[in-house]
Amino acid sequence: MGFLADRLVLTPDAIDLDRSPLAGHLGAETYVLGVFNPGLTRLPNGNVLLMARVAEALKTPIFDDAVHAIRWDSSEGGARYVLDPWPLELCDTADPRKFLLHGQGWRVMALTSLSWLLPVEMTPDGLDIVTVHYDKAVVPRGNSQCYGVEDARISKVGDRWLMTTCSVSPERHSTTLYTSDNALDWTFEGIVLDHQNKDMLIFEGLIGGKYWAQTRPLGQLFFAYPPGSAWQAGPSINLASSPDALHWMPCIEPGIRPRAGTPATARIGGGAPPILTELAGRRGWLTLWHGVEPKQIVGIYRTYWSLLDEQEPWKVIAAGEAPLIEPNAALTEPLKQRMYLDDVVFTTGILEEEDHFIVASGEVDLACRVTHVPKDAFVAGSAL
Repeated sequence: MGFLADRLVLTPDAIDLDRSPLAGHLGAETYVLGVFNPGLTRLPNGNVLLMARVAEALKTPIFDDAVHAIRWDSSEGGARYVLDPWPLELCDTADPRKFLLHGQGWRVMALTSLSWLLPVEMTPDGLDIVTVHYDKAVVPRGNSQCYGVEDARISKVGDRWLMTTCSVSPERHSTTLYTSDNALDWTFEGIVLDHQNKDMLIFEGLIGGKYWAQTRPLGQLFFAYPPGSAWQAGPSINLASSPDALHWMPCIEPGIRPRAGTPATARIGGGAPPILTELAGRRGWLTLWHGVEPKQIVGIYRTYWSLLDEQEPWKVIAAGEAPLIEPNAALTEPLKQRMYLDDVVFTTGILEEEDHFIVASGEVDLACRVTHVPKDAFVAGSAL
């Protein structure tokens, strides 16, 4: 792929943990497990903003015959970060990011890291850091976020910025909404989608006077398509609309679904918030999404694109068959000693320029990647 630019712009070494919201709270040493999956927008001053997810982890989570989880706690009246010890015999600690608890009756996990969101101001091309706004970090503020705030997606609708995040707690794995008048100072609006509805992407503009969003409800059970169908059962990219961006009604029409017989998109999910643009003479909502090919535990994540009808966004009017962006091992070669995953690119934002798009992604859950994708790279295939 002939990208105009493609680089890692933010890596763990760029994060100053002395300025972390967790600093001085835990009595234990932490490190940056990853800084990744950044929300993307343009600031009023013309610079680019990356709202990066910082996964701050315990350097030694196992001590005193227990594995420890980081949790935000307000049970004693004051907000603080604490460590919860779990007996080793109850836990599966194979994954450095989390541990599974045995004998719970359900699949239950806790985290050895806690995620918070860091606004990083970049040059107008998104390639170089201007300022890191530690004083404007987005951190847990209630029990529904006690295990962290993850994966910001930012949309500008009119003169207002909307940011969806994934908030993690024992009660729910929910989507929360923040709003802003300048994309740096954010107001928490509350939960807008409940349990395990991930990858909520608000369209950058109204359709028929309503807000629209892509969603992806998860579950353990999916019903089969009939034999010979073009689609296969599994998580899909659904749609919802809202009069106010707070109260959402699912769209009855299906959105983007995994295609049968295509291992590269056996599992799919949303990526960048859809933007209204014109590609190859067709005007519509450009959406970048991820397809996952099964491999080992996590799979191979790649970025694909679809163009949705301007007035009926459940209709795909053009799409690419080949991946638009793939994992790039050459970019992460200098960080290979830190890597705990491979084969993952997770696109999370897009901005339009005259002849190209600025695309932000997380690379192997470790770093933030910015790619300048020329508009002529969007070649439609036959599979819509």
